[in-house]
Amino acid sequence: MLSSTKPVLFGLILTALAAGTGCTSIGPQLGPFAFPIPVSPYFQENQEDKHWEQERYNRVPILGPLTSGGPAIALDPPSDDEVMRALERAHPLEGGLPMLYETQRNNVRIVKEKIADYVDPPRVYPLIGPAQLHHAHYKCTVYYSDVRRIGWPVPYTTRDEDSVEVVYIDHNHLHMVGNLDPGASSNY
Repeated sequence: MLSSTKPVLFGLILTALAAGTGCTSIGPQLGPFAFPIPVSPYFQENQEDKHWEQERYNRVPILGPLTSGGPAIALDPPSDDEVMRALERAHPLEGGLPMLYETQRNNVRIVKEKIADYVDPPRVYPLIGPAQLHHAHYKCTVYYSDVRRIGWPVPYTTRDEDSVEVVYIDHNHLHMVGNLDPGASSNY
């Protein structure tokens, strides 16, 4: 009977020694969540791109009022990054399997034209107040050379030096209307 308890006792001693080394008790005790879970770089890059687009392009800025008699000109034209992201959403690159099928856009040249710039009449927007919506519409023409490399079953490369895509981008922003200092009109 004494010989059958030796393996159990030996197992308990090994467990106590392993727990005492610090390998399993680092930091707060989170149970199974204490160990790192590997995340694919695809999902990490996808989340970073979503955050980048939300921070840079999906917000509508609220600017000060338009000056009387001054030109109502739109903000900056779309950046090259914004144009390429819009192009990628409209016409995604196909393939992406290295050594089997790859597609590239090389020698990119972007031409931006403003096709409309106008301001709506004032109206009241919820959570903002009285404001005017300023519209700016841009036609962005992207010239590039399309390179496709096929690696199987017979390796070859095709080049289209005269590829052209057109992307339309709208920039909208608000201009406040009226008294911007709410404390100026109070009679306290």
